[in-house]
Amino acid sequence: MTIIQEKTLGDQVRKDFPILHQEIHGKPLIYFDSAASSQKPQQVLDAITNYYQQDNANVHRGAHSLSNRATDAYEGARDKIAKFIHANCREEIVYTRNASEAINLVAYTWGLTNLKPHDEIILSVMEHHSNIVPWQIIAQRTGAVIKYIQLTEQESLDLEHYKSLLSEKTKLVSVVHVSNTLGVVNPVADIVKLAQQYDAKVLIDACQSLPHMPIDVQQIDCDWLVASGHKMCAPTGIGFLYGKKAILEAMPPFLGGGEMIDEVYLDHSTYGELPHKFEAGTPAIGEAIALGAAIDYLTNIGMDKIHDYEVELTTYLFKKLATIPNLRIYGAPPDLNGEGRAALAAFNIPGIHASDLATMLDHEGIAIRSGHHCTQPLHRLLEASGSARASLYFYNTRDEIDRFIVALKETIDFFFSMM
Repeated sequence: MTIIQEKTLGDQVRKDFPILHQEIHGKPLIYFDSAASSQKPQQVLDAITNYYQQDNANVHRGAHSLSNRATDAYEGARDKIAKFIHANCREEIVYTRNASEAINLVAYTWGLTNLKPHDEIILSVMEHHSNIVPWQIIAQRTGAVIKYIQLTEQESLDLEHYKSLLSEKTKLVSVVHVSNTLGVVNPVADIVKLAQQYDAKVLIDACQSLPHMPIDVQQIDCDWLVASGHKMCAPTGIGFLYGKKAILEAMPPFLGGGEMIDEVYLDHSTYGELPHKFEAGTPAIGEAIALGAAIDYLTNIGMDKIHDYEVELTTYLFKKLATIPNLRIYGAPPDLNGEGRAALAAFNIPGIHASDLATMLDHEGIAIRSGHHCTQPLHRLLEASGSARASLYFYNTRDEIDRFIVALKETIDFFFSMM
């Protein structure tokens, strides 16, 4: 009797991603770099192509049909984002180019307006540079002080240390939900609740979580949340800022120009209502529409289903990586149920440079990342100049993990044979 094995989610969706069906150096492509940028399904590619072929016009205030259609699709995507993260209303969603711009928006508007000398900002040592550098600039301008949450011995966020940093001086906590290097999932709801005891505001960087698990901003109760479209099956150049409506209303504009105004006079101007107050100039219309299509695609699959499948991939990946001697993986391992860890592993092999590993694996058709992953302070803390990183998404499979492990072992053996 022949047993027909049920197709996994990865097997089912691969047909939707044209880029995955190619060879690199004569080998089938294995794309393990989704933490840097995800691939795009045909449905998203069709959405952006359709806009430019059928509806290309500027949004808002247009009296003709193309402008009306473009505006409906553009603003419709905003509604999809609001529903996707369970925002209270569409006015709480501000389009940005990416999460970095969204963080800068908060830093230069709320930060410059509200922070004073000796006020304290709490970040973590695992933050992406995008969630460090803007606050360093604002701290220098305002006299605020930055403090950093350290790691536990297991290389996860030290919640007890975080508690010790909180005080009446704390005005802002800005932390990543999932580390792009350690892979750990931080307890953001607990972080928010603790900060609220001191009336501190909280910003959550959801770039590595929103594409992989259900997110409810009302349950988290954060003041702001940022994300980038290119990590969640959408194009580059589009992201968004979520903010509680009352807080956004109190924040001054970030950039001046068209779209964000109400009335303009020679000596002063008044500004538009939310969210347009923060969206100066012609926006990334096609990209926003395609972001809406990406959200449709993810929603149709189901974020719970994506998360559960990635838990299976994570468990399998770590089981296979454990067979490689002397492999140093950064971050706490997944628990017995495969939870608490993203489907990524940043690692090093003593004596082999991470970039050399990545280059050799590329010749086997395997795309991984190498470098500091925009977390230089974290790598210094880990006493590593950089690391290799394999990061998976729901379009990856166990078979790809098997081929990756074989190629990684062969690559390691090759380097050691040359020593």
